[in-house]
Amino acid sequence: MTERGRSRAVVLEEFGRPLALRDFELPRPPEGGMVVAGRYGGVCGTDLHLQQGHLPVPVPLVLGHEGLGTVHTLSPGTHLDASGAPLVPGDEVMWASSLACGTCPPCRLQREPTLCEQRRTYGVNRPASGAYPLAGSWADHIVLHPGTTVVKVPDEVGALAAMSLACAGPTMVHAFYERRPVRVGETVVVQGSGPVGLAAAALAQLAGAARVILVGGPAQRLELAAQAGIGDHHVNLVEAADTDTALAEVRRLTGGGAGADLVVECTGVPGAVGQGLGLARRGGSYLIVGQYTDSGDTLINPHQIVYRQLDVVGSWAFTGAHLVEYVRLLPALTRRFALADLVTQYALADHGQALAAVADGSVMKAVLAGGDRF
Repeated sequence: MTERGRSRAVVLEEFGRPLALRDFELPRPPEGGMVVAGRYGGVCGTDLHLQQGHLPVPVPLVLGHEGLGTVHTLSPGTHLDASGAPLVPGDEVMWASSLACGTCPPCRLQREPTLCEQRRTYGVNRPASGAYPLAGSWADHIVLHPGTTVVKVPDEVGALAAMSLACAGPTMVHAFYERRPVRVGETVVVQGSGPVGLAAAALAQLAGAARVILVGGPAQRLELAAQAGIGDHHVNLVEAADTDTALAEVRRLTGGGAGADLVVECTGVPGAVGQGLGLARRGGSYLIVGQYTDSGDTLINPHQIVYRQLDVVGSWAFTGAHLVEYVRLLPALTRRFALADLVTQYALADHGQALAAVADGSVMKAVLAGGDRF
């Protein structure tokens, strides 16, 4: 149970070691900020990399960079969300994980705040040793600082549905809005059947793609995507007896074997890039989103880029504006796709089980429930 004035949080104390459930004093909000009572904190593949020490982050650290909760306490003068809607305690909100500095060259000159050189991210580089240790969503409460993009969740959208693509959705909004859009009537191949792949497929369908082919595995993930209405065709490459035969099936499904207008890489597996280049039609595009952490080098045939005359584009992270757009799209997404069915809930104390399930792929999307919901 959560005591009045106290809050539990899951803390990364040492890389490669089990996480710890710790107790913290619940502070007042910083000037211009707020305290949010955590309802759900999403477990992302990036959290696995953080726990294993694959990224240089400070410890101790309260994990969780994607979340949803209810406003607990507002600083005086803090009364509007990012869209200008009034905020009061009890309102259900989501928040952007990162704050750009606004002054470095990418922010100030290049109009690329996702590339901010001093980006501060909840659950990633705000250590629990600071003045406000509750800076991650794997907790009963999170302290949000001034400048954080906070947006109210529409009343008609369930919390679990909103959390299904909490990080993946805004990531793909950024990729499709800023880097390479899906055009009406296009054939789209999505590599990867995790949350980012499903977000890419769902948004491509919503944008008017004529055909969306989801390539991934294992079978239960593809079946879950199909049951949710995500993707028109589903090809199991992970468990295929012969990779070349499975890739040939993908090309056949694009129509005549010519390849897709747009291929979107959402796997995080370097070897997928070489395969993806061969799935695009001549004159098509390849949008690479999944290589968020450095998983090593891979061999590609650059002739395929030239011969196919491909536009190859990378996309990194998202900003608060992309979260706002994701939340704006949630009513349309939830009307068309069974997003809540993608989510599995765990208690905060069961964080180890949640991480293990994400690591072995036995769940599509894991969330940790804050407060006393378990």
